[in-house]
Amino acid sequence: MPKNILVLTGSPRNSGNTDKLAEAFMTGARHSGHTVVKYATAGKTIKGCIDCKACFQKGQACIIPDDFNELAPLLEQADMLVFATPLYWFSFPAQLKAAIDKFYSYLIAGKDWKIKECALVVSGGDKDEAKFAGIVASYKLIAEYLHWQDRGVVIVPGLHDKDDVLKTDGLIRAEALGKSISTD
Repeated sequence: MPKNILVLTGSPRNSGNTDKLAEAFMTGARHSGHTVVKYATAGKTIKGCIDCKACFQKGQACIIPDDFNELAPLLEQADMLVFATPLYWFSFPAQLKAAIDKFYSYLIAGKDWKIKECALVVSGGDKDEAKFAGIVASYKLIAEYLHWQDRGVVIVPGLHDKDDVLKTDGLIRAEALGKSISTD
């Protein structure tokens, strides 16, 4: 059965390396018959969680009036979540991290996730893949905590300028990851 895949992007740079990687993954996933939606967190206003525990009490995921309430229905429809992000200070950029922090609303409200699988596609300026250990560890802990099956990690280091990804095999690897997502 085809999956509904939600790709959360975290890059504030439009049409940059991360967006190209996300699009490559999406192309691969669509090739395998999946429905894919991209949500760019960097263009949204998502405030940090304040641990008020009023989640879902007023007909929406968060009582703070921000764009997380626009994202929540997409999360609820997704079978799989893909994080496509640049590496910022060894972790997720603030725009994406704020959205991740608000996943807490589902835990507080006792809402089940339809999401059962996840993947990470990450790019960054540093050439040393060891510098990506923090974001990969955070991603894997999120997956473990939420009981999501990790379907893969694509790391593309050494990207500084907007089209540097075109000089790597990153797009091929991201598309291959998308194609590898099974329909069962």
